[in-house]
Amino acid sequence: MSSLRQKIEQEIRERGTIPFSRYMELCLYDSELGYYSRNAEQFGKAGDFYTSSDVHAVFGRLLARQFEEMWRALGSPEQVDLVELGPGSGLFAQDVIDWSEKKFPDFFRALRYVLVESSPALRRRIRLALAHHLESGRAELASLFPSGEASSHNPTIIFANEFFDALPVEILSAKGSLRIDAHNGRFIEAWVQPSPEELEFLDRNSVHPEPDERVEAPLAAQQFMNRIAAGISRGFLIAIDYGYTREEQLAGRHRGTLKALRQHSVSSSPYEAPGEQDITADVNFTALAAAAERHGMQTHKLVTQSQFLLGIGEGNQFADAFEECRLPQERAKVALQLKHLVTPAGMGESFQVLIASKGVQQERIESLSGLNFGRRAIAR
Repeated sequence: MSSLRQKIEQEIRERGTIPFSRYMELCLYDSELGYYSRNAEQFGKAGDFYTSSDVHAVFGRLLARQFEEMWRALGSPEQVDLVELGPGSGLFAQDVIDWSEKKFPDFFRALRYVLVESSPALRRRIRLALAHHLESGRAELASLFPSGEASSHNPTIIFANEFFDALPVEILSAKGSLRIDAHNGRFIEAWVQPSPEELEFLDRNSVHPEPDERVEAPLAAQQFMNRIAAGISRGFLIAIDYGYTREEQLAGRHRGTLKALRQHSVSSSPYEAPGEQDITADVNFTALAAAAERHGMQTHKLVTQSQFLLGIGEGNQFADAFEECRLPQERAKVALQLKHLVTPAGMGESFQVLIASKGVQQERIESLSGLNFGRRAIAR
């Protein structure tokens, strides 16, 4: 079987140079050899990175509490669709469903959990992790996010944790738009005239690359947000990721954020070991929010993951985290895991939370606990 490098080189021979976004798409999502399609353990200690759900079940439990609040804010409908984008191995979904069944039985009865995952390898892992819930119909697997026409009429909550950072991006510089060529077994960079869509993105966000500078244009993320926002008739979106606002980008702190991750360290080049390392770019939250707003969603002020989780947990002093701890050493271990989720040294300050809504009364949105801690912190 050919390697992914050989597969990409063959496509370049047949089609000519390819956009960087296409190269990134093949590296991550090729159906057989892409990073997210391989059977390797990408997540957790043995893999290349942690997500919040890998740290402890408390992440899923806290989000279950927030989802239940959102369900009540929607008027406690008889059915609600909770759609998770890029659910990985299904660990988070399992935590949310199990905790909802135990703590929020009314919400649990209304819940239909939809996992949108295209990777065959990850779909197999989800089927194992959620066998019981898939068989009962409480959960279901989908390979694609439904189009606006095909989306459910049920109120919908969409959850995207570290999803948008893994969507392919275009790379722009003063030389033009980046294309990838191959020569003597190596990938080399070339530049072409930017497309109208790329130029429009730069103009709309007032960001133009300086000499020797690179800027990502997340056109795929924009298109995905367009579909999400157009497909929701009533509901919420929660997007958690590392990223920046337009103001931060203009200040120069978040330009050229593309990076490759391998075995918990940042790799020097996205062209090394294609398919064996993660490639990500920080999320442009201003552009993401603007795309949601163009389709009738109301976006709310960004909060950090720390503010968001502390807001959810402070009402019951994080009882969700500590409930099953019987021994002092168990409490100490959970406290350490919780600290990783909420402190600046862990994930707490590097991750931002974007919440958007459609068809929900303003006062009900303002009552969400995940938004309240941030507001109190900002007000002080």
